[in-house]
Amino acid sequence: MEKDSLPNKKTASACILRKGTREDIPQVLGLIQELALYEKAPYEVENTVEQMLIDGFGEKPIFDFFVAEPSPGKIVGIALYYFRYSTWKGRRLYLEDLIVTEQYRGQGLGKMLFEAIIQEAKATRSHGVVWQVLDWNEPAIQFYKRYGASFDGEWINCSLKV
Repeated sequence: MEKDSLPNKKTASACILRKGTREDIPQVLGLIQELALYEKAPYEVENTVEQMLIDGFGEKPIFDFFVAEPSPGKIVGIALYYFRYSTWKGRRLYLEDLIVTEQYRGQGLGKMLFEAIIQEAKATRSHGVVWQVLDWNEPAIQFYKRYGASFDGEWINCSLKV
């Protein structure tokens, strides 16, 4: 790795945070695959660039995202989200994934991305932000605790492959 491409303590302050574009999708999928590896499920990613382009930029987009770039064209973090509807609360912003590539963690990029999500929830008049975190992911749990997040041990996650 070149010396100039190494992260430094100024990464977050020098980083550009912006809404994602179609052109970002290949790098976004790469970060999703990196997350799957970190979560010990590298073979679970079935999504493709083509499908993400349809789902994010097609006739009826179903997700949006922010990217963090320390230099133009180099995406090292994303926050991918969509809106869900709670019959009790109304509109809620669902944070599907907050990912910062390993070599850039601890630089403030996760904080920057998460705060962009909070601002997006406020701007869209969402009742709140909801997400999941693996019970063994202690760094992420501690990160969310700093924001005063509540953790619900009552609900059981369910899924059905169709």
